Amino acid sequence: MQPFHTEGNKFVLNGQPIRIISGAIHYFRVVPEYWRDRLEKLKACGFNTVETYIAWNVHEPEPGAFCFEGGADLVKFITTAQELGLYVIVRPSPYICAEWEFGGIPAWLLAEPSMRLRCAYPPFLAKVDAYYDVLMPLLQPLLCTQGGPIIAMQIENEYGSYGNDKAYLEHLKTSIVSHGIDVQLFTSDGPGDFMLQGGMLPGVLETVNFGSHAKAAFQKLKEYQPDDPLMCMEFWNGWFDHWGETHHTRDAADVAAVVREMMENDASVNFYMFHGGTNFGFYNGANYSDKYEPTTTSYDYDSLLDESGAPTDKFFAVREVLAEYMDLEPITLPKPIPKKGFGTVQMTEQAPLLTSLPVLSTAVQCAYPETMERLGQNYGFILYTTHISGPRSESELVIQDVHDRALVFVDGVYQGVIERWNREAAVRFAVPSAGVTVSILVENMGRVNYGPHLRDSKGITEGVRFGQQFLFDWRIHPLPLNDLSGLQFAPKAEVATLPTFYRGVFEVDHPADTFLDTCGWSKGVAYINGFNLGRYWHIGPQQTLYVPGPKLRRGENELILFELHEPKTLSVSFGDSPVFETGSVM
Repeated sequence: MQPFHTEGNKFVLNGQPIRIISGAIHYFRVVPEYWRDRLEKLKACGFNTVETYIAWNVHEPEPGAFCFEGGADLVKFITTAQELGLYVIVRPSPYICAEWEFGGIPAWLLAEPSMRLRCAYPPFLAKVDAYYDVLMPLLQPLLCTQGGPIIAMQIENEYGSYGNDKAYLEHLKTSIVSHGIDVQLFTSDGPGDFMLQGGMLPGVLETVNFGSHAKAAFQKLKEYQPDDPLMCMEFWNGWFDHWGETHHTRDAADVAAVVREMMENDASVNFYMFHGGTNFGFYNGANYSDKYEPTTTSYDYDSLLDESGAPTDKFFAVREVLAEYMDLEPITLPKPIPKKGFGTVQMTEQAPLLTSLPVLSTAVQCAYPETMERLGQNYGFILYTTHISGPRSESELVIQDVHDRALVFVDGVYQGVIERWNREAAVRFAVPSAGVTVSILVENMGRVNYGPHLRDSKGITEGVRFGQQFLFDWRIHPLPLNDLSGLQFAPKAEVATLPTFYRGVFEVDHPADTFLDTCGWSKGVAYINGFNLGRYWHIGPQQTLYVPGPKLRRGENELILFELHEPKTLSVSFGDSPVFETGSVM
């Protein structure tokens, strides 16, 4: 019998009943230097388990090229938890949602136009199996049946909210088990009929996800699974932000009340999130219900630890409730990680995008606009250029269909922006006798991570028309912007009206966590010492970017901003605390 299993309506570990008090920490949203700090705080709050998704697109960034090092060192994260006496729940399903880019699915799968996702489509299953052939042997020695900390593993994530392909779920289960995985398997779904019917698998423990009304959620679960333990696999104690929204917060007393309700129902729980972390780089996801809504760089989530790892009011409120139902050791928190403001930094050098293309990209000639994925690109930007003959009267430039935000230039002059979520925006111009060169810079702002619009190719997905006429013969520059080392910066910076890289240097005596304030800048991406911190955007609610201390170095540090529009200033500042403000609505 497994060391961890169910007996009636109880979880049992090594022969003793146990209530799982778990918290979600995603290793891929936290720099590895801080993994131990976050895990120590989870244990100090009275938790006995840590839960993490496993992001497929982090570990297989290109087909057949696997990465389990540095920030992707999953084994180190799990063994660190074990060293602290924590159990581990892992969720390695092909799809994770998590407000993560494409729900964790690798973007390169979309290079095949006929690819079908999250179903028993043989080419998709073959890619999953090949990934599991590498991943599962890393996890198998860490199972509790092998003396390790992993007590449970998820088959698929909220599948009932998406589909009902039981053959797909059975395939995932069979694939996992065939790799020697013999711990408790589970699924997790919302507490609704169609969700539970679509996501459950016979013989596999079902758990439910919710943010409130715990008793009602558990009652619904009991209708489908009356004799097994109750567990909320995702207790949404906070929420995430989209660009242009109000920053989400939730009162600590309200969270504590729901925790007490779960304790009174003799349930186990996984807090989603215990510590949210950051969507560094281009890894933020997006939602699409009635319109496309990209998620911010910050994944603070208003959780028990804030984005920089500091305990919040929720931390202490939750611990107080847990102490009513469990024997907790006296609280011992690790030494606080220092935070520091480094003052104002002048951006003294610049490199225009259009003149920097030769060092950033190799152009591709195509008859029509291709998507990023078809050209072997996963993230970043893509530039499309063509010529329109003249003369022509004023007409609208129509992009069918832009994913996600396009800046339009005619003969190098900015004309306007066309956005996926704003159907009213339009760019119109006339063409003189000599004709014009049209360039369209498209930003991939994050693939959809949840719902029926999950398939989300980036760039221009159909075509471009000027008036009624489709335009052909395009020169395309993929711009993943993952290496800026070749940029040649002019030694003097001035405010530019076109997309431009700005560079500044600053001195650091003692590296510490800090927050980059981009007030006065419009929209773009920030890099610190070559590390992509993520996107900034003046519409908020996020006004600062979290900079982990380990990304700074003693002495000179380099900051590069890739600004898409015209900045109001040529300076930025580093403060010791985050700023969230309500901006304009998208």
